[in-house]
Amino acid sequence: MSMLLHACCGPCAMYPLDLLTGQGRELDVLWYNPNIHPLFEWERRLENLHKACDHFNVKLIELEGFEEEYWRSKEYEQEFGSRCAMCYDKRMDTVARYAAEHGYDSFCTTLFVSPYQQHELIKSTCEKKAQIYNVSFEYMDFRPGFRQGQNMARDIGLYRQKYCGCCFSLDESEFRDKILKSMENV
Repeated sequence: MSMLLHACCGPCAMYPLDLLTGQGRELDVLWYNPNIHPLFEWERRLENLHKACDHFNVKLIELEGFEEEYWRSKEYEQEFGSRCAMCYDKRMDTVARYAAEHGYDSFCTTLFVSPYQQHELIKSTCEKKAQIYNVSFEYMDFRPGFRQGQNMARDIGLYRQKYCGCCFSLDESEFRDKILKSMENV
């Protein structure tokens, strides 16, 4: 059974990829994260996801998307109620549609590895998208392997970010100044 695994970054992909490839699952990884800002951060996370996929010898499919203006506009608030609901909806819609259009049996996301994500909201969003696009969604609670995945990421030298990715989470991060300063030095 082939799975399309959406990945938000290399570190979050490590445990799910280890688990799934260890089970002999046939899968490809999809990068679609227009929420990640600024552009330097988007590029850095994509680069590190390449490293994670190379580590597991898994195909990475990249979809373009960098939409900081949309996130900052807050046009989505009336429709979705929150930026997180909009973000999950936008990304999982693209993932489910891509899975259906390209013949995958199912889809999932590495967002389920993070104890900081809204699992029930992501899960219900994925279930809705699976129905719309007539593709199976496999819910997998990867959280028990979160720390293991982070250690694996450190072991292979992956960049481990300090915020979810959107411009608002960067502004709210206690590491904001350090992050922005590191971007100036590149």
